[in-house]
Amino acid sequence: MASTADFKNGLCLEMNNDIYTIVEFQHVKPGKGAAFVRTKLKGMKSGKTLDKTFNAGEKVVTARVERRPHQFLYKDDMGFHFMDSNTFEQIAIQDELIERADLMKEGQMADILIHDETETPLAVELPPFVELMITYTEPGIKGDTATNTLKPATLETGATVMVPLFVDQDTLIKVDTRDGSYSERVK
Repeated sequence: MASTADFKNGLCLEMNNDIYTIVEFQHVKPGKGAAFVRTKLKGMKSGKTLDKTFNAGEKVVTARVERRPHQFLYKDDMGFHFMDSNTFEQIAIQDELIERADLMKEGQMADILIHDETETPLAVELPPFVELMITYTEPGIKGDTATNTLKPATLETGATVMVPLFVDQDTLIKVDTRDGSYSERVK
């Protein structure tokens, strides 16, 4: 049990037969009336976002969720296979539990969120940035750096991202896994 005073981003709550994580929250103290906490929650099982308002001091049920580091091994028809870096146990995760699965390559590390009481995986979190090689893109022309024009590029994992015109094929780039956008070239 916790109260709204304990809210922080990433805290997991149990409600409506689902586990929700707090994406963002705001404590509001209006001039007239009681204080309240406005939150944006994301369902771990459903993946849907929910806007919910709690009264200040209201008690909520927290879920114990562990973040365990795993290494991505391979993908087959059973799902994505990961190996625990501490115990070397392997686990298969379904596609719907992984956001931006097209940005994962073999050998990459990721955190698997596991419900502590039931030992069930809830979600897979990739690191904020991954480094991937561009396997195909249209060639750039010298001097194409003046505008913010983008072109599609296919990465080694099969994902497609928009990159600036000056980025060429066989270039290692850094991709933001939160929105799947180009960040920078890797030196």
